[in-house]
Amino acid sequence: MSNRVNVVSHWTRSLELGKQPSHADLRDHLVTVHHQNAGFTEACAWHCRDENGINSYELLADVIDPERHTRVLDLACGSGVLLDLCHQRHGSEVSLIGADMSEAELTLARKRLANTSVQLHQGLAQKLDFIPDRSIDVILCHWALTLMEPVTAVMAEANRVLKPGGKFAAIVDGDAETAPGYAKIHDIIYAAVQREYPDYGAIELGDPRVRTAAALKSLAFESFPGARVSITPVVLSLASEPEVLAREAAGFFYASFVLSTPFHQQMLTDLATHFAGEKNNAAESRFALPVNQLVIQTNTTCQ
Repeated sequence: MSNRVNVVSHWTRSLELGKQPSHADLRDHLVTVHHQNAGFTEACAWHCRDENGINSYELLADVIDPERHTRVLDLACGSGVLLDLCHQRHGSEVSLIGADMSEAELTLARKRLANTSVQLHQGLAQKLDFIPDRSIDVILCHWALTLMEPVTAVMAEANRVLKPGGKFAAIVDGDAETAPGYAKIHDIIYAAVQREYPDYGAIELGDPRVRTAAALKSLAFESFPGARVSITPVVLSLASEPEVLAREAAGFFYASFVLSTPFHQQMLTDLATHFAGEKNNAAESRFALPVNQLVIQTNTTCQ
């Protein structure tokens, strides 16, 4: 994350003026973060792995069964890491489609997938006009559902394009208490941001129902009548030196991207100090990250 660019958007300007940002400001903020820091998600997520050595991209890719699934949509595909992984596993057996609202991320995806048949589209998850009804076997969504607003429109579109019996699988934020030390990391980062922007956090990115397992399950049942829904908590972790973990941990928080350089450097120092203090006798410090894996299998009859 050494090439991080401080983000100035309508949202941060609203915060500076003490105004409440709008949902349009939030979307503009996400677009700006990804335009100026394209590829940052993969830089953070690829090396964070569960107790079996599997990362969050691989958890989603495992949902695909090439004997039953022939068309897969990666919703908010970003720089194309998950699509590339699926292509490496399944080749031409599975038709892959990616959609993202960030042109900067799609530029990276096009380069990564240049020699494949993967289709890429720029657009919003709430309006998948380029995909026919009941034409997709599996929708994958890596760490983006938490940020989407309105999320009910996303779910409605997913339900429209999925075949009967199709699957919607997503990685979203997990419950903080399931990952040792995560709450402290969150508090350090948010304290740093609130020193520069005292009103930061008054409005969360995305729909809060996606942030807890119980509310997310209720949302899934409401959006996909008759579906089977499972939510599996997973703890991903990364071991490294305190200074490295400070940069990696900060990269998982959109909040860190609003900080100007002096505030950002102080935040990294605070995080590194924390990780060093937690190291004890271990060879390296460890950052633990809680996620939930949502899997929805739709009803086998059309809704």
